[in-house]
Amino acid sequence: MNDSLQFLGAADSVTGSRYLIETECSRILVDCGLFQGYKVLRERNRAEFAVPPASIDAVVLTHAHLDHSGYLPALVRDGFNGPVYATPGTAELSGVMLPDSGYLLEEEARHASRGRWSSHRTPRPLYTAADAEHSLHRFSVVDFDRPHRIAEDLEFTFLPAGHILGAAGVHLRVGSRTVRFTGDLGRVDDPLMRPPRPLEPASVLVTESTYGDRHHANSDPEAALGEVIHRVAGQNGVVLIPAFAVGRTETVLLHLSRLRDRGRLPDIPVFLNSPMAVDVATIYQRHPDEHRLDPAELDRMYSLATKVHTVDDSKLLNLRGGPMIIISASGMLTGGRILHHIAAYGSDPRNAIVLTGYQAGGTRGSALLGGAASLRIFGRDVPIRAEVVDLDSMSAHADADGLIRWMGAVTEHPRQVYVTHGEAAAADALRARIKRELGWRARVPEHLEQVALPSEEDAAPDA
Repeated sequence: MNDSLQFLGAADSVTGSRYLIETECSRILVDCGLFQGYKVLRERNRAEFAVPPASIDAVVLTHAHLDHSGYLPALVRDGFNGPVYATPGTAELSGVMLPDSGYLLEEEARHASRGRWSSHRTPRPLYTAADAEHSLHRFSVVDFDRPHRIAEDLEFTFLPAGHILGAAGVHLRVGSRTVRFTGDLGRVDDPLMRPPRPLEPASVLVTESTYGDRHHANSDPEAALGEVIHRVAGQNGVVLIPAFAVGRTETVLLHLSRLRDRGRLPDIPVFLNSPMAVDVATIYQRHPDEHRLDPAELDRMYSLATKVHTVDDSKLLNLRGGPMIIISASGMLTGGRILHHIAAYGSDPRNAIVLTGYQAGGTRGSALLGGAASLRIFGRDVPIRAEVVDLDSMSAHADADGLIRWMGAVTEHPRQVYVTHGEAAAADALRARIKRELGWRARVPEHLEQVALPSEEDAAPDA
């Protein structure tokens, strides 16, 4: 099959974004993400990669979140030796996030071995922090809006996508055709990030569908957050805010800072227990053109919380008691220091766990949204009696209406749309809306499916 697109990930899930483009001359990968959530998905991380890593000429990375970048250390360890193209912001964030991911994977393996709660006799991490550090040498920085030729028949351009710092859509020219990847598409009304670049004409569109069947609530997340904090502080409780260290932590701190400026935040301590989030702060300060905040507001935002660096200081928070606010990763409760805090405070009904973004199926965050009475943490069941609050209106993803509006404004529609990076219901709902409201051909591909890129003379595929 000449000039093809293969869906190596995110074709039946909201994680593991990996898209393989093959031509007669080249083979490149757009994104190289981790599968997260259900065990059947996570096991794909351990499977042999679909093509030999050494046969891939380059990786083009849309952004630094691990479901788009987190498999890179394993790919490099297993033989990939080409460039990893990324925007300046994505390269800087990956320099923090990938080694942290490796450290957490090692820590999880150590916990499993010590507690003997793994089904494996000798639990081994998917990759190590050293593997992640080694992978960073493959990064090559490419600015937004600067076309970059990978091979004679392949050229890409990064276009601003909003969402988080450095996030990009990819406009890929394959011979005479173009393939547009949304990456993760941001919101036009995001309080932190600037809006995504409007869609330009392309032959094929590969779109995310994280919120393909949902609408962000019209309620003010800042006001809702303030109400929860007042309620919990009034009963000397602890507010636990699981938040992705990149993007969501900054949004939470921004809302807390504005609440304080308006006199609507109780006088209780705020702790930022995420070393990675602390490191990320300076990166946001170095890229003021990508976000909406001026330096003074950034300084006020980051000065609001006491930064927790050491493991011992993190442990002390579990003995301190309320009232207080703890912001800690990870956002879907898949790992990190937040799990220790959930284990310490989750059983007390005076406390609250505030979920601030998408919770992929199979994660502890998703279980909480489903009303789980306990969570399995470090090999034991932790009862959950704390209030669980869902503030998904704080999400940095465009919702279903936002995605449709973004697509519908293009002057020339694509020949084919592939709906990916969403759970089954979300992806199919967005597919149906694209066909019904825009009149475009759209379908949800299957995992590992390979499709031919249409030539200019080809009839468009069936919807």
